[in-house]
Amino acid sequence: HFHSTFSQASFMSYYSAISPWEIVVNEVSFVRKCIGADSSHGDLWGKLICTNFKVSFITHDALPKQRFQVANRLLGEHDVPLACVEQVVTVNDAKGKQKVLCSNQKLKFNPTELILYCKDFRIIRFRFDEAGPQSAKKVCLAIAHYSQPADPQLLFGFEYVGKQYYGSLGERVNGVDPGGGLQMPLFDRPSEWDREIKRTGASEWRVCSINEGYVVSPSLPEYVVVPVSLADQDLKQYLCFFTAHRIPLWCWNHPNGSALVRMASISDPLQQRKLDQRICSAITKSHPQRSDVLKSDLDKNLPNIQDIQAAFVKVRHICVIEPFEESEEKWLSSMESSRWLEYVRAFLKHSAEVVYLLEGKHVSVILQEEEDRDLSCVVSSLVQLMLDPHFRSLTGFQSLVQKEWVMAGHRFLHRCNHLKKNDKEESPLFQLFLDCVWQIINQYPAAFEFTETYLTVLSDSMWIPVFSTFLFNCPQQRTENSMDFAKSKCIPMGEEKALRFPPVWDWSQQFTPKDQALFNNPMYVGKGATCVQNGTVKSFRRTKKNYSSTLRGMPSSLRNILMDGHDSLTLTRRNSLVPRLKPDFSQIREVVESPTERFFRDWVSRPADLQGMLIPQLLPSHLALWRLYFLRWVPEASIPKGGPVTAYHKLSQLADEVEKLQSQLRQYKGATPASTPTSNPSAPPSDHSRMYFKAGSTHEPSSIPEYLSSSFPFSPVGNMCRRSILGTPLSKFLNGAKTWLSTETLANEAL
Repeated sequence: HFHSTFSQASFMSYYSAISPWEIVVNEVSFVRKCIGADSSHGDLWGKLICTNFKVSFITHDALPKQRFQVANRLLGEHDVPLACVEQVVTVNDAKGKQKVLCSNQKLKFNPTELILYCKDFRIIRFRFDEAGPQSAKKVCLAIAHYSQPADPQLLFGFEYVGKQYYGSLGERVNGVDPGGGLQMPLFDRPSEWDREIKRTGASEWRVCSINEGYVVSPSLPEYVVVPVSLADQDLKQYLCFFTAHRIPLWCWNHPNGSALVRMASISDPLQQRKLDQRICSAITKSHPQRSDVLKSDLDKNLPNIQDIQAAFVKVRHICVIEPFEESEEKWLSSMESSRWLEYVRAFLKHSAEVVYLLEGKHVSVILQEEEDRDLSCVVSSLVQLMLDPHFRSLTGFQSLVQKEWVMAGHRFLHRCNHLKKNDKEESPLFQLFLDCVWQIINQYPAAFEFTETYLTVLSDSMWIPVFSTFLFNCPQQRTENSMDFAKSKCIPMGEEKALRFPPVWDWSQQFTPKDQALFNNPMYVGKGATCVQNGTVKSFRRTKKNYSSTLRGMPSSLRNILMDGHDSLTLTRRNSLVPRLKPDFSQIREVVESPTERFFRDWVSRPADLQGMLIPQLLPSHLALWRLYFLRWVPEASIPKGGPVTAYHKLSQLADEVEKLQSQLRQYKGATPASTPTSNPSAPPSDHSRMYFKAGSTHEPSSIPEYLSSSFPFSPVGNMCRRSILGTPLSKFLNGAKTWLSTETLANEAL
C-alpha cells in the first residue's frame, strides 16, 4: 500500500520540488526520514534525491501542521543545500561500521543509515531498511561528492545564474536583473561611495579609482575612499609596501570630523615609520581640528581566527551533541570553557574603546590587521553600528555588511570552507559579528529595525550558494570566475564584465512578503517611525524627552567594565587586553578614574538615546547565549508557547493595531496614504502592515497560538535526530574532534 500511495501522491511534488536549473544526480526510493531519536514512531517515508544543489526528501506524509515555519522559495521543507552539509556519515548496523564519506571515496559496505551533519547545527538521519542497497550507496556517495566541490565554478550559483538569468544570446531572461531592484548601495560604483561621503559629511575625502579593473590589488574593491590630500600618484608609490597592496580604506566619518580607517600591515619594516607618518598626516589634514590619529593593532589585541573557530566548534558540540540531561551548572561551565562568549565580549569591548576615541577624544582611528580582511571587518562594523543609527535600520545594516565585508574582501569562500579544502582557513567571523550584533539588540531592543530572526536567516543564507554576497573571497574573484564560466558554457556576456549573481539582500529570492515581515521589529524607534501627538500624526524626531525607560544606568562601582582601567588604543600601548580577557570584577579599586572611565560612566548614567551612540554593557551577566541561533533545533531546549516570541507576538499585534489607527486618523484628517512615512511602496496594495502577526484577525487570536515556541520561526522536528539508540552515542566520537566527527576516531572503518 505504501509503494503505490507514494508513487501516485509524490509524482507531481517530485517535479515541483526540483527546479528547472537543477540536475538530479542520484535518487533512492522507500527511504525513512527519522523524526524521533528513540523510536520510529512519526517517521516519514519518501524518496531521497541528490541534485547538484541540494539533498531533497520528497514525501507524501505530513508533519503536524506548523503554520509558523518559514517557507524558503529555493528550498522545500525537507531540503538541505549541499553547501550546508558539513559531514556525511554512513552506517551499517549489521557490521557495526561507520564511515565519514569524503569526495571520490569508495564505500565497501551497503549503508543502512545516512547521517547529515549540517553547518546550521542540524543533524538529519535517513534509514534505508526498505531501500535498494545499491541505490542507497550511490546516493550517499553522490551527496558526499557534490557537497565537496573541487572548484569555485562547481558551486551551484554559477549554474543557477547562467541558466536563470541569461538566454542563449546573452539577453536577460524575462528582463530579470538580479539585484537590480534593490533600494540600497552595493558600493560597486563611484556614485554610491560619493553618496556615503556626503551622508557622513566627509568633505575632505574623495573616491579614488586607481584599482579600476583590479589592476592595483585583486582583493580591494575597484573604488576606494582616500584623503583629498593624497594624490593617486602618491598612493601608487605607497601600495607596494602594504600587504597584498591593500592601501588604507576609509570606513566612516564622525560628525565631529574624526575618521575610521582600516589598513593592512606595512610589509617593509624600513618603510614603516615613513609611511605611518605620511598616512597619518593625510588623515590629520582631513580633520577640521587637525586632531591626532591613533592606531589599533587588531592582531595583537584580539583572538585570532583559529581561536575563534575552536570556540565555535566547542559551542556547537555543547549545544547540539552533548545530552541535555546533565546539570545546568555543568552545561554553563562547559559553555564558559568554550570561550565563545569571552571572544564576543572581547570584540564588543575593543569596538567600544574605538568608539570612545572617535566620540570622546575626537581623534581618528586606524584599524590595522595583517591583511585587513578578517578582524577589521568585525570591529569596523561594530563601531559604526554603535555610533551611527543609520546602520541600525534594515537597509543601513545591509549596506554596512556590503561595504565592510563583501567589498572590503572578506574571504567568505575560505572562511565558510565552501570547497572543504582547508579546515585551517575556516573561521566563523561573520557568525561572531552577528552574535555581537544580537548582544547589542538584546540590550537595546528598540534601537534596531530588524529582528534576531533576520540575523539568523542571514546567517543561514551563507549556505545557499547562489548569492554573490557569500560565495567569493573578493569582488575580483567573482568577476574572474564568472568570466571563465561564461566562456566555458558559451554564455554571451554582451557589454557586461561578468555574470551578475543576485545579492542576498534581494530577499524576494527566498521569501514571500508575508515571511519577510518577520524581519521587522515592532519596537523600533527610528527616524522613519511615526507617533501621534495632540491628535496629529508626526514623523518621529528625537528629543531629550524621548528615552527608553527599559534601560537602566550602571552602578558607579562597576564603571570600569568597559575599559578595565586602561586606555588601550594608542600607538605605544597596543596590548591592553589581558590574555584571557577576563577582568577580575571582585576587586573593584577606588582609584582616580581615567578620562575613558569617566566618559563611559557619564554615558551609562544617562538614559540611552536610541538615535544616538549605543555602548553595550559587558559584565558577564549582561552577555547571553544567542538561543535562537544555537538552540533552535534542539527539542529539549524548545519552550512551547514561551521565549521571546511571546513578547514579539503581542508587540506585533499592538504595532499593527497602531498602524491601522494611524491610517484611519489620516483618512479622517484627509491625508493621502502615500504621505505616511511608514508606507512601503513594494508591499501588496491590500496590506500595508509591516507586522507578521496582525491585530483583530480571526486567524491570529489575541492569546498565544499553540504552534509558537522559543524556536520560532524554526522547528526542531525532523531536524535534530541524535543517534542515541544504535551503537555508541555520538558525543563519545566527538571528544577532541575538530569537526563533527573525525576519521581518526572512527577506527573501525573499512577504508
